[in-house]
Amino acid sequence: MTVASPDDEFSLLAENAAEAGIPWSRSPTVRRESVEVAAGRRVSAVVWGSGPPELVLLHGGGQNAHTWDTVALALDQPLVALDLPGHGHSGWRDDHDYTPAANASDVAAALRHLVPGPRAVVGMSLGGLTALCLAADHPDLVARLALVDITPGTDSAKAEPILAFLSGPERFGSFQEILDRTTAFNPTRSASSLRRGVIHNAREFADGSWSWRWDPAARWRAGGIGFDSLWPALRGAQGPLLLVRGSRSSVVSDDDVARVLQLRPDALLEIVADAGHSIQGDQPVALAQCLSRFLAVQPAG
Repeated sequence: MTVASPDDEFSLLAENAAEAGIPWSRSPTVRRESVEVAAGRRVSAVVWGSGPPELVLLHGGGQNAHTWDTVALALDQPLVALDLPGHGHSGWRDDHDYTPAANASDVAAALRHLVPGPRAVVGMSLGGLTALCLAADHPDLVARLALVDITPGTDSAKAEPILAFLSGPERFGSFQEILDRTTAFNPTRSASSLRRGVIHNAREFADGSWSWRWDPAARWRAGGIGFDSLWPALRGAQGPLLLVRGSRSSVVSDDDVARVLQLRPDALLEIVADAGHSIQGDQPVALAQCLSRFLAVQPAG
């Protein structure tokens, strides 16, 4: 099996577009940048377009910025997709603390350099909770907020399939072995999509073995997770709010949706058919359409 080298990280975009039915005439303007957020530690990002970025995209735990590639192609507008701390090409924290509040501090430092005034911050799973902390602690960076299949009501029981995947082996004997495990946990995703995902999210060692690009010592992998303390941040978030839910996901419950609407009666709700937790992977074009509609919403007042 041929595996793309790190130097070719954008060479797979035409394949993303073809699979999603997105017209392709030429390669988009896209580059990688990084920002030092602490001494010796950087946050890396994929920057799309040549104009001022309008969106910030934050991925989930165990993922990386490339999970948004097809969404970015479908949106076709300037945006920034970050590698969260401890993920992708971003540096690992010495304390291995990648909880939402810790992430938000680093994300804020990166955004003030890359995109100080985005129209919206979009966060999926851990990225969504990070975005919620960002809205609470750095409200000037979050004019509107979109949460993708996540609320503060997520707990260990709801996230059990995700935690089971993340708690697997840290080292794999071959690319095929790491791909097979990924496929087993994502039975509805296409083989080509999963292959691209692993190429971007794993690294090969000199002996031919592979491991994930995220820090295996991440604290968010521990059992007993709970984010109830973030509910007040949802009420306090300024600007329009969107919750996108995957129809096949168990991570957001009906009770969670009811509580969101209780705290924020103005919140918008979108349910994406045939999508699990990682909506950006299962139904990227549908998610891009949700986000486009959200960007068109006029703020109250």
